[in-house]
Amino acid sequence: MYSSVDTLWVLLGAVLVFFMQAGFAMVETGFTRAKNAGNIIMKNLMDFCLGSAVFWILGFGLMFGVGAEGQTNPFVGFFDFFVQREYGSSFPTAAFLIFQTVFCATAATIVSGAMAERTKFISYCLYSVVISALVYPISGHWIWGGGWLSTLGFHDFAGSTAVHMVGGVAAFWGAKRIGARVGKYDEQGKAKAIPGHSLTLGALGVFILWFCWFGFNGGSTVSLTGDDTIVSAASIFVTTNLAAAFAAIATMLYTWIRYKKPDVSMTLNGALAGLVGITAGCDAVSPMGAAAIGLICGVLVVVSVEFFEKVVHIDDPVGAISVHGICGAVGTLLVGLFALDGGLFYGGGFSLLGVQSLGVVSVLLWVSVTMFLLFLLIEKTVGLRVSQAEEVAGLDLEEHGIISSYADFMPAVPSVLGSASASPEEAIPVVHVPPQKTPSRQAPMTKIVIVSRQSKFNELKHALNEIGVMGLTVTQVMGCGMQKGNKEYYRGVPVSMTLLPKMQVETVVSKVPVRSVIEAAKKALYTGHIGDGKIFVYTVDNVIKVRTGEEGYDALQDELVAE
Repeated sequence: MYSSVDTLWVLLGAVLVFFMQAGFAMVETGFTRAKNAGNIIMKNLMDFCLGSAVFWILGFGLMFGVGAEGQTNPFVGFFDFFVQREYGSSFPTAAFLIFQTVFCATAATIVSGAMAERTKFISYCLYSVVISALVYPISGHWIWGGGWLSTLGFHDFAGSTAVHMVGGVAAFWGAKRIGARVGKYDEQGKAKAIPGHSLTLGALGVFILWFCWFGFNGGSTVSLTGDDTIVSAASIFVTTNLAAAFAAIATMLYTWIRYKKPDVSMTLNGALAGLVGITAGCDAVSPMGAAAIGLICGVLVVVSVEFFEKVVHIDDPVGAISVHGICGAVGTLLVGLFALDGGLFYGGGFSLLGVQSLGVVSVLLWVSVTMFLLFLLIEKTVGLRVSQAEEVAGLDLEEHGIISSYADFMPAVPSVLGSASASPEEAIPVVHVPPQKTPSRQAPMTKIVIVSRQSKFNELKHALNEIGVMGLTVTQVMGCGMQKGNKEYYRGVPVSMTLLPKMQVETVVSKVPVRSVIEAAKKALYTGHIGDGKIFVYTVDNVIKVRTGEEGYDALQDELVAE
C-alpha cells in the first residue's frame, strides 16, 4: 500500500530540485559574459537530458541496485538496466527514480560554471554522460545506497558531499585542466576581473536555488507520515533557511570590511555557500548550529574564491569550486561538531567527526582520480578547449551559430580581451608612413570613424596609441554591411537580415596624419573575413574646447593637469 502523502511529498521535492537547473542556468549565465549565454543555457539543458537518460539506463542501478535476493554490495550497486526491480516503500519506484535523477543532474551541472566560456560543447556533453552514469552513482552508493560509508555511520542527509562536493571536485579538475580564460591573468600572473554581464540574472538564479533548496533538503525525508517525520521536515526548512541567511550576512560583512564595500555577487555566492554547507546536517543540527555553519561558510567562500583565483591561478567564473566543493566538504565535517546526536560540541566525542572526515577524503579521492583521467582522455581525443579565436568571438557564435542570445532585446557585448588574428599568409601589406613634422596651426582637422569587430578593440587602441592618437570615443553598436550580416537560422529558417555586434571608434586628428591613422587601423583590424569593418573620413570645420574656449587646431592639443 502506497502513501499518497509520501508520494506527493517525494514528487514535490523532485519538481523543486528539477527547477534548480533553472537556478544554476541563471547564476552561470549572469556571472559570465553575454557572448556565452546561449552556450551555458544549452549545457544546463543537456546536463539534465543526458543525465536523465544515462542515470535511468545505468547509473541508478550502480547507485541503488540490489541483488536477486535483496543483498547489497559495499562498493557498487548491482546492475539494473532501465530500472526493472522494485525500490518503492511508501511510494512507487517511479517516484524514487525521478527524485534521484534530479539529484544526479544537480551534481553534474555544477561543473558548467567553473569551465564556462572556453569548453567545447561536445567535450562537456561527454563529461556529463560519464559523471551521471558512473562517477556520481558509485560514490552515491557508498553514502545512500547501502554502501560501506553508510554502514560506518557517515551522515550526509541531503548531499553536501554526495552531490555538491562531487560536483565541486569535478569542477576543480576541469578548470585546472582547461586553463584560464583569455585575459584572466596578465604577464606577471596577476588576476584580472572579467565581470559577468547581468547581476540581475545571477541574483534571480540564487533566489530560485534558495527556494528550491527547501525541496532539496526537506524533500530528502522522502516521507511526511508520522509526527517525528513531520517535525523533522519542518525543522529542516528552518535550519536550511537560517544557514543561507547567516552565510549571506557573514559574506556581506566580511567583504564590506575587506573591500570597503559590500560585494553583491560575492554575497549572492555566500547564500549558496550556506545552503551547500547545511545540506549534510540539516536534519541533525539545531537552529543555533545552522546559524554557526552559515557564518563559517559565508566567510570561507570569500577566502576560498580568492585563494583559487589569486594563489592557485584556477579560473572559476562563478565560484563553483569554492561554493560547492569547499563548502560541501566543510559542511559535511561540521556535522561532526554540531550534530545534536554524536557531535563533538554536544558530548559525542570524535567518533562522528572521524567518520565524516573519512567519508570526505574517500569521495574526494574517488572523484579526483576519475575526473583527472576523464578530462585528460577528453583532451587527448576530441579536445577539451576551443581555440583562442573561438573563445574571443564567443561560444554562442562558434559552437551554436547564435549571433546574440538576446536578439533585439539588448545588444550583445562580447569581451574585448584578446583577439583573433589573421594568419601570416592572409596579411595585407601595410604602407609605412614616415614621421612627419608637426603641422602648422592651420593644419586641417579630420574626423575618422572606424566600425569593426568588438574583439579587435585592444589591438586597434594599441596601434592608435603608438602613432600618437589619444582622444577616442568608443561606442558599442549593432549593424551590418551590404552582405546583410552572417547567415543565421532560427528553427531552421534563415533570418533575412542579422544585426551584428560592432565597435564604433571616433577620433578627430590634425597633428597626426590621417593616412597614418588609416593604415594603422587597417593593420590592426584585418583578418581577411567579411565583417572586418570600414573606415569613414570626414572634414571637420571647427573644434571648440569648452574648458578654455580655444578653437581649431589648439583645441585638439591638451596636457594633463592636476584635478
